[in-house]
Amino acid sequence: MTENYLSVGFVGSGMMASALMSGLVAKKIVSGPSAVTCSDVWQPSLDKAKEKGFNATKSNADVIEASKDAVIIAVKPFVVADVCQDIAKVNSDAVIISIAAGVTLDFLQSKLPGRRVVRVMPNTPCLVGEAASGFALGTACTDNDRKIVESIFGSVGVAKEIKEVLLNAVTGLSGSGPAYVYQFIEALADGGVRSGLPRAAALELAAQTVKGAAEMVLQTGTHPGQLKDNVTSPGGTTIAGVEALERG
Repeated sequence: MTENYLSVGFVGSGMMASALMSGLVAKKIVSGPSAVTCSDVWQPSLDKAKEKGFNATKSNADVIEASKDAVIIAVKPFVVADVCQDIAKVNSDAVIISIAAGVTLDFLQSKLPGRRVVRVMPNTPCLVGEAASGFALGTACTDNDRKIVESIFGSVGVAKEIKEVLLNAVTGLSGSGPAYVYQFIEALADGGVRSGLPRAAALELAAQTVKGAAEMVLQTGTHPGQLKDNVTSPGGTTIAGVEALERG
């Protein structure tokens, strides 16, 4: 790390990697787009990265050589073994961070003996800078590696260190969770439309309601049950709705 900036590379330049790269620049974790090098086998992804000022290449080795602090493996799980082979061929002290779903630390450490590896489970709100990511450090990782991971993934949301055995729970909670929330937003909006609201207005109000309620939980630290009780006045419409939800 030089002058508090990171030197970061990405093997894989898809949507998640692109969002992370933009987050690093926006939060000044890197000195600028030119401090990030990325690779991909798909030329349109490289073209998009170049348009944003990132160093784009088809060579994974170029990424590893250019990235002094961290290399992020952002490819499909079935490609990780091949990527690890490319990483192993290059002498590098960068921490290796995988965001490939289901790829364990044991697997990464077996393919990259002696390297410091990290497993991260981000989620799709990373694309709008509101990710909820869980991460687990490999056995050789240092406190500085932890700080690097927190800086990178904190640039697009929240990053929490979790024991690897619990990362499957993170997958179910924050990885899959957005899909459940989208269904709830859709249902709220449908209820608004059923009551006469225009679809666009109902959807915006529903989404903002969920966003506002989430911020209430995060900013106040108050238990969700208490916040719910604060809204439900005796004999009112809200408690009637809560009763209907509990009935299913």
